[in-house]
Amino acid sequence: MCMTGFRRDAVDLSHLFPGQPHANYLAHREGIDAAIRRVLDSGWYILGQEVTAFEREFAEFLGAAHAVGVANGTDAIELALRALGVGAGDTVLTVSHTAVATVAAIERTGAEALLVDIAPESFTLDPARLEAAIRGSVGRRLKAVVVVHLYGHPADLPAIFATAKAHGLRVIEDCAQAHGAMLDGRKAGTWGDLAAFSFYPTKNLSALGDGGAVVTSAPALAARVSELRQYGWRERYISAAPGVNSRLDELQAAILRVKLRALSTENARRRELAQLYSTGLAATPLRLPRVRDNAEHVFHQYVVRTDRRDTLLQHLQGRGIPAAIHYPQPVHLQPAYAGRTAVGAGGLVETERACREILSLPMHPQLSDEAIARVVEAILQWTQS
Repeated sequence: MCMTGFRRDAVDLSHLFPGQPHANYLAHREGIDAAIRRVLDSGWYILGQEVTAFEREFAEFLGAAHAVGVANGTDAIELALRALGVGAGDTVLTVSHTAVATVAAIERTGAEALLVDIAPESFTLDPARLEAAIRGSVGRRLKAVVVVHLYGHPADLPAIFATAKAHGLRVIEDCAQAHGAMLDGRKAGTWGDLAAFSFYPTKNLSALGDGGAVVTSAPALAARVSELRQYGWRERYISAAPGVNSRLDELQAAILRVKLRALSTENARRRELAQLYSTGLAATPLRLPRVRDNAEHVFHQYVVRTDRRDTLLQHLQGRGIPAAIHYPQPVHLQPAYAGRTAVGAGGLVETERACREILSLPMHPQLSDEAIARVVEAILQWTQS
């Protein structure tokens, strides 16, 4: 069983390991407070100048033509799929080793998810397994692939795109954990037909509540998402198509504008912390994160692997270190999906192995070098036990 609870009798090291949402707010408090006051004083709270400005600035940061603010990351995936015409009777390929939101969003369109195994070093979609899953899906109406850049490492997009193109499939990037990640000099979110971002409070670029965005360089797709996020309106109160209510509000957009200015610096700090971990743990039996030569990881999580994961988790939590598991069960083994979610050819061997072995060490840009040293020290003690 995967254990995720935090021991109540653990040493209190909260001064070394502050919660990310609050620590990140404190780091940007002056700018955030001024932005909130600006919105409150404006008298305009939904889809106003702050959202428009954030959409423009975020698209520019990524190198994309358009960003459309929506209510959350799950909606972003659903609306991206719907903009491509995905619906009932269709099949969308994705991974099982992901936040359940990826699969939930697919099902909300009426489509079925077909789950594909991961590459063990990157935890992202294995292009070879994608090809096998497609070839083994005779009789299914395959429409799209949702590629998840898990933990902040970009998936093998060139290989995935070659396979998708060969089979006439559209590609959506799930960038919920990859704000600013790079592959071959291009940012994640600029490769696919569309990309979905979450701004949940623990993300690399985070709101102080829910928020999301759909990114694309296709004007027609951007216009379609803009319609779908607000009842299908092309003009006020007149629905040209069935839509939803999924709007990024002005307060969150203003907060995101403040934090966006620091995102590259904070991602660089994450990489510094990751290097401290990798150097300090190099001599341990843990399998440490690996980064492709042509990729730039943004370390939403720093994830190690060991077949003694549960004992290591207990050891760290007992010393006041908030390690965690992302994620303790793959989607296809969770109660809501077990036995009814389709699995691609070859099964999900690497996905299930990852569930048994992965552990996320504390990681966010407001952590100190001392905090990382404390984690490394505790792990070294564990390896000697």
